Amino acid sequence: MEYDAMEASSSAHFSGFRLDGLVSSSTPSRRQRFLIGVSGGTASGKTTVCDKIIQQLHDHRVVLMNQDSFYRGLTAEELERAHDYNFDHPDAFDTEQLLDCMAKLKDGQSVNVPIYDFKTHQRCSDSFRKVNASDVIILEGILVFHDEQVRDMMNMKIFVDTDDDVRLARRIRRDTVERGRDINSVLEQYAKFVKPAFDEFILPSKKYADVIIPKGGDNHVAIDLIVQHIHTKLGQHNLCKIYPNVHVVQSTFQIRGMHTLIRDQEISKHDFVFYSDRLIRLVVEHGLGYLPFTKKQVLTPTGSVYTGVEFCKKLCGVSIIRSGESMENALRACCKGIKIGKILIHRDGDNGKQLIYEKLPKDISERRVLLLDPVLGTGNSANQAIELLIQKGVREHHIIFLNLISAPEGIHTVCKRFPSLKIVTSEIDATLNEDYRVIPGLGEFGDRYFGTDN
Repeated sequence: MEYDAMEASSSAHFSGFRLDGLVSSSTPSRRQRFLIGVSGGTASGKTTVCDKIIQQLHDHRVVLMNQDSFYRGLTAEELERAHDYNFDHPDAFDTEQLLDCMAKLKDGQSVNVPIYDFKTHQRCSDSFRKVNASDVIILEGILVFHDEQVRDMMNMKIFVDTDDDVRLARRIRRDTVERGRDINSVLEQYAKFVKPAFDEFILPSKKYADVIIPKGGDNHVAIDLIVQHIHTKLGQHNLCKIYPNVHVVQSTFQIRGMHTLIRDQEISKHDFVFYSDRLIRLVVEHGLGYLPFTKKQVLTPTGSVYTGVEFCKKLCGVSIIRSGESMENALRACCKGIKIGKILIHRDGDNGKQLIYEKLPKDISERRVLLLDPVLGTGNSANQAIELLIQKGVREHHIIFLNLISAPEGIHTVCKRFPSLKIVTSEIDATLNEDYRVIPGLGEFGDRYFGTDN
């Protein structure tokens, strides 16, 4: 079974690959919506965290869903013993209806969310809260991480971690002041139901969190990082929807942390190079996943047959001097013996149209090309490099452009002119400033990497 025409063999060998990046489809992608789960114990500050995230996402439509809306109505028998009913147990919730509502919201449909009356312990039969689909959906509740199906729907999982004594004090204050209960009944319920449920169901679900926020809503640094991450993902989704040839490495907090380090102007040169190299390696590995492959069977040492794949072998790299040279070592580490050419383009402001030097493999027209440049800014220099490759006989759809960060303006410039090539990046930044610098960006990458900055 052949997935793409195999090309003539050369000495390039691959250290890894991704199959998920190789499947192409002509079906337009649906609008991406970002679902955030926020969990934690009672009175941990979940609502405060949600409110602060919503405040900072003022330029996006955000809807807050509360797991409490999906409490089951108590039966007549349960109502008689409501004071002994465990509202902190997973069985107290209608998880099937919760799943149905969240699936519809992610699919862009409006939903009718039930309204639960905490005095009668019943759902209002004649009224609902209509919720429209939004860019960001926040699901908050003590047990939103307990069910695997609910967890799998989430793009980000946040656990608000607050000291037990602080949570108990908040619970006592809330229930006595806002709900008119006496302290003894609050403490009795806490000891009988709340604390055991926290230990059995809520605390174990902490392991599923992508990020844990100590101190709840008072942790401004954590909330700022989360909001920046959401902004980035929403921007990436929009551009990837417009240009299906743009591919962004799946963001994790490990990747986000490395970006934070290399963007810090106070980082040492040694650390800047170290973390840049790690990110570059991830981009290169991801880019290799978009190469064609053929089915191949091999005999294992156990005498068994393993059916796998084999990539095309006619490949080369081309770095745009000089920042692009920082990506060459990662490419060599992934592709043994790969040939690497070079292109030097003089950049003057937003010009970037003067070719100074080029040295390319003589048979480059027969190869697939990985074009290397860590920062895609205006896209003008990239376009000239791509145009040169095409003049040398390289087919447009045989070019994969690899970079660390991209400005939306650069993506528009390159993709409009060359819609068949692929762009692979690790993060899409906000914009360009009046000096054509990527914002927030990371400065002059080549100077920082090679130690020639002031």
